[in-house]
Amino acid sequence: MQNTPTKRTRRLHATKPDKWPLHDALPSWYRALFSPSVTAGILKASDLAGWRNDPVFIRGALHVPLSKEAVRECMPVFFELLAAEPHPAARAVLGHFFFVYIHPYMDGNGRLARFIFNAMLLTGGYAWTIVPLEQRKPYMAALEQASSYGNVTPMAKFFADLVRQQAMSPLPRPKG
Repeated sequence: MQNTPTKRTRRLHATKPDKWPLHDALPSWYRALFSPSVTAGILKASDLAGWRNDPVFIRGALHVPLSKEAVRECMPVFFELLAAEPHPAARAVLGHFFFVYIHPYMDGNGRLARFIFNAMLLTGGYAWTIVPLEQRKPYMAALEQASSYGNVTPMAKFFADLVRQQAMSPLPRPKG
């Protein structure tokens, strides 16, 4: 498993944050994830444009996501933070944590945060890592510690353990 910067990764970090690939990719990832909901009539197409315009609350969590006004101020800083972080594993954990903390969309923030986590891991040569359903409770507890109490250590340890476990013994993937 490679975890030293590649030529492509070094080039990625030399890019200005507003031109960084995640800045451009995130909206298209969100549309791809939720466009079937538009087709099914659950969401309006306008729901997939831009950051959220309403307050949100996370069921079962103490953390209350930022206001819609704060989301607009924080997302550029989020991209700058990730672009400036040189270590892919730290970038993965920080990207996940800050994305769900900001909670820029009405729905799908956790799924996108886990996708961002993996996109950041891949830039360092780490394997794609899945949070198995059986690990949801410890995952949510670690996320709650980070979001509500400012203690990121349990979340970083949770992800480090998952990455290590799945690098040694990958989870079965669907065939086809």
